[in-house]
Amino acid sequence: MGPMIENSDRANDIALVPGSIASHVSCLLVKLGQVSFRLQEAALAPLNLRVRHFSVLQALADRGPSVQLELGRYLRIDPATMAAVLDDLGRVDAVSRERAPEDRRRYIVTLTPEGQGLLSRAVAAIEAVDATFRAALQHQPESDPLKGLRILAADPALAAAFDATGK
Repeated sequence: MGPMIENSDRANDIALVPGSIASHVSCLLVKLGQVSFRLQEAALAPLNLRVRHFSVLQALADRGPSVQLELGRYLRIDPATMAAVLDDLGRVDAVSRERAPEDRRRYIVTLTPEGQGLLSRAVAAIEAVDATFRAALQHQPESDPLKGLRILAADPALAAAFDATGK
């Protein structure tokens, strides 16, 4: 018979971020980001969407018609990836791309009615993932996960550090 495992060891065995690794905010964020990404990708898969498609659709709904290059900068998506994502969305008539009248080198990207319908279904899928995270926090005092995450997401120093990596 092997050594006895204490309950705290069992908890560490199933924890996403085990042991003292969990004392580092950045380690927690990395793993939870991976978990969130995987769950979102799985939720969007029945719609033949990925997270990047959802992000573009949502940004267009938020901002309205946008210059393709500016939309990519806004979402921090490189131009080649943005072109591929828009090609995907264009094939299902979720977005339209038209040359900008003032500069024929630029494209104006617009969310179509089909894209709005697809976005509505995608939002429902993402909200189901959000509910999974909220359920895990429901018994915690002051369980507003968005408050802390929004503070981090809006921090200019973190944005600058991310942008400085050049990726």
